[in-house]
Amino acid sequence: MERMSFTHLDASGHARMVDVTAKQPTVRSATARGFVRCSAEIVAALRDGTAPKGDVLAVARIAGIQAAKATPTLLPLAHVIGVHRASVDLEILDDGVAVEATVGTADRTGVEMEALTSVSVAALAIVDMVKGMDKSVVIEDVRIVAKSGGRSGDWVRPGSRRR
Repeated sequence: MERMSFTHLDASGHARMVDVTAKQPTVRSATARGFVRCSAEIVAALRDGTAPKGDVLAVARIAGIQAAKATPTLLPLAHVIGVHRASVDLEILDDGVAVEATVGTADRTGVEMEALTSVSVAALAIVDMVKGMDKSVVIEDVRIVAKSGGRSGDWVRPGSRRR
């Protein structure tokens, strides 16, 4: 039986950061999505701009961008890379808020973790801003939907449409 090797473990099984120093920087991007399921009351407040804590979407957008840049401080084996582009798009739907983040770089490793962190923290910011209205808010379905660049090339999650 062939033994599977893990890139983040050394020969003794200890965690290590993968060495990417010999890799050439390339242009890369990743897009992640998630969803914050909310009550009709919260959706109405978001649409009307009447949430008690203020502009929920503005706070979530900035939190997501900041999170993309802070990823290596949150994930111990993530590389410190230049985040050269980060956008967070939020769409209020009848049952909650769709969150999409796209992160780009010209570096030696991809930005999938930065995009996932961006979506997750933007969603957490929404929860933080509305939890006083309804404690049943749920974050759902955080996932990578597309990536480009790097050795493995482009990938789009089957069934995901680009917005």
